Amino acid sequence: MILDLAIAKRRGDFALDVAVAAAGERVTALFGASGAGKSTVVQAIAGMLRPDRGHIRVDGTAFFDTGRRIDLPPERRRVGYVFQDAKLFPHLSVRDNLRYGWRRARAEERRIAVPPVVDLLALGPLLDRRPHTLSGGERQRVALGRALLAQPRVLLMDEPLAALDAPRKAEILPFIERLRDEFALPIVYVSHALDEVVRLADALVVLDRGRVRAAGPLIEVMGRPDLRGLFGPVDFGAVLEAVVTGHEGRYGLSVLATPGGELRVPRIDAPVGGRVRVRIRSRDAALALDPPSRCSVVNVLTGTIAGLELHGGAGATAQIDLNGAALLADITRLSVDRLKLAPGLAVHVLIKAVALDRGTAAPDRGAIDG
Repeated sequence: MILDLAIAKRRGDFALDVAVAAAGERVTALFGASGAGKSTVVQAIAGMLRPDRGHIRVDGTAFFDTGRRIDLPPERRRVGYVFQDAKLFPHLSVRDNLRYGWRRARAEERRIAVPPVVDLLALGPLLDRRPHTLSGGERQRVALGRALLAQPRVLLMDEPLAALDAPRKAEILPFIERLRDEFALPIVYVSHALDEVVRLADALVVLDRGRVRAAGPLIEVMGRPDLRGLFGPVDFGAVLEAVVTGHEGRYGLSVLATPGGELRVPRIDAPVGGRVRVRIRSRDAALALDPPSRCSVVNVLTGTIAGLELHGGAGATAQIDLNGAALLADITRLSVDRLKLAPGLAVHVLIKAVALDRGTAAPDRGAIDG
């Protein structure tokens, strides 16, 4: 997908002025706090909201362009939209809700058939049921199926898991992953939940009060220390790509190769050679100048300090270069002075916990500290 968007819109006291360019990404995530402008952007793409000025193009097709006086109606944009609330037709069965999406598409546009969608989303046992008899996760699966069967150019997902509790959220995330991987359908995914974004997205656009604060490949954006305030102190951290190199049955661990060395995590359901994405929160990383010995922390990576950012008060964040990958560590200013930390200094990074956000059926967080 090539998404080229530059729009401005004022709604009361809120002013949106954003430009986004994403090419070749399967999932582009719009992330930010409530009121950042995420839903306004996807509503404009869908044609549900008219910008004051600008343009919206998807794969070269102009949906909107004030300069060229183009404003395609929603039905001509061929956009699938999945809301926080599934918005199913209550008087129709699951089967007929799905058929509604199928019937909306012109015959020559029908490239996604009903049976593969039913199989992908495990909807077979639900086909004769009405929406009020379904769980929240089941309703969202039906909503996904209906959106797919409308044969969209692009699928917009606006906080699709926000109304679900943790078990239902865990139930539906694998279905969204399968949809992304098997149908190769470009997705714009809106969320304020960083765990969803890290698990699903290739590209990340960070919005703040109607403006783009950062945009680019997810791993690059997540490694930026200046975004700490937008990600929040609990979730702030970097993402690494890793490869499963083995499983240690005696200890119930899996071994992952990263650019900075090996990580051991609670055993994951992934084959040797499989790729996973790990998130290491900055508060779960500590620094040492010498290799630690007689220490309960098992996971130690090696790298070089690339930068230091001092916060208000006694804190600081170190950006660590792990052979081209970025890692972040929260430290104190006292540690900066006591260890004489500076860019270019080689360090050992002690990892207290790792979050597994992609490619695993195991619990998403595991601490390995002896």
